[in-house]
Amino acid sequence: MQQIRHRPATEVLVTGATGFVGSAVARALLARGHAVRALARRGGDRRNLAGLDIAVVEGDLTDADSLARAVAGCRFLVHVAADYRLWVPDEAAMLAANVEGTRMLMRAALAAGVERVVHCSSVAALGLTADGSPADETTPVAESALIGPYKRSKYQAEQAVLALVREAGLPAVIVNPSTPVGPRDVKPTPTGKMILDAAAGRMPGYLDTGLNVVHVEDVAEGHALALERGRIGERYILGSENLSLSDLFAALATLAGVRPPRLRFSEPMLWPVALACEGLARIGVVPPLVTRDHLRMARKRMFFSSAKAIAELGYAPRPARAALADAVAWFRAEGRLPPPRAAA
Repeated sequence: MQQIRHRPATEVLVTGATGFVGSAVARALLARGHAVRALARRGGDRRNLAGLDIAVVEGDLTDADSLARAVAGCRFLVHVAADYRLWVPDEAAMLAANVEGTRMLMRAALAAGVERVVHCSSVAALGLTADGSPADETTPVAESALIGPYKRSKYQAEQAVLALVREAGLPAVIVNPSTPVGPRDVKPTPTGKMILDAAAGRMPGYLDTGLNVVHVEDVAEGHALALERGRIGERYILGSENLSLSDLFAALATLAGVRPPRLRFSEPMLWPVALACEGLARIGVVPPLVTRDHLRMARKRMFFSSAKAIAELGYAPRPARAALADAVAWFRAEGRLPPPRAAA
C-alpha cells in the first residue's frame, strides 16, 4: 500500500470547504495538523468556516485561472466541491462545474506539482446490482444506465480523473461517499431536506427503496485516510449502513418524537405528482418535491459495501443511527425543528 508520511502544517487545498461534506473534511484535516486552504466562491455562504483556522481563496470551478491560483503552493488537493442537485432545468451548468471544473482543477494540480489528490466522487457514479445486494467498486456500470444529470456528471468527472491518472500521472485517489447525514447541512442538501422533512413529520409516505446512510464526519475521516493511505487510481466507497426508507423514517420518527410516514406509495401513484412538481419548478414556483428521476432511481435499492475502504484504509464508520441523531440534534439547535414533545 502506497502511503504518505505525515508532516505537521502541510498545506492542503479543500474545494467545497464551505459546504456540508467539505467543511467536515476541512475539520478532519485540521485535526491532523494540516494547514488548510479553502476555495470559496465570492459572496458564498461561509458559516461552516466560522471559527476555523483556514485561509480562504476566492474562485470558481468554471474559472481556470482562479483554480490555478488556489492550488499554487499546495502539497495536497482534496476536491469536494460539486453542484449537488437532483433536478435542474438545464444540466449545462451542472456539467460545466462538475465535469469541466474537475478536469480544469486536476490539470492545475498537475501543473502545480501537487503530491497527492483525493477526488470526492459519489456512489451515484457506481453501478447497482440487479438483486439489490450491496454493490462495490467492481460492480459494472454503464453511463447510459445512470439516471439524472447529477449522476451523469459525477460519473463523467470520475472518468476524467481516472483518464488523467492513466495518461498524465495524476496522483489521485477517488472516494465515493454514499448518503452523508449529520450536522452543518446548512442549505440543506437534497438528503438533508429529506431528513429535515421526515423529522418534522412532513413526510406523508415513502417508496419501497433503500439507501446507504453514513455520518458525514465518517465520510470526512475517509477522505483523510484516503489522502494518507489510498492507492493511486483506486476508488473507495465511504458508507455505513444499508437501510430501507421505511426503517430510515421510523428511526427518524423515534429520534424526533413524531409519527413515521404511514403510506407506502407505488411509482404509478406518484408519476402525475412528479410531472406537476417539475412543471411548477420550471416556471419558478418551488423546487420539485418529487421528480420523474426520483421515481426511476427508487426502482433499485442503492445499497453499497465499504469493505474495501475498511480493509485498505482502516475506515471505521459508526452506525447510521448516530448520523441521524446528530442531524436531528443539529437541525433542532438551529431552530429548524421544534423541541421534542413532552411525554403524555
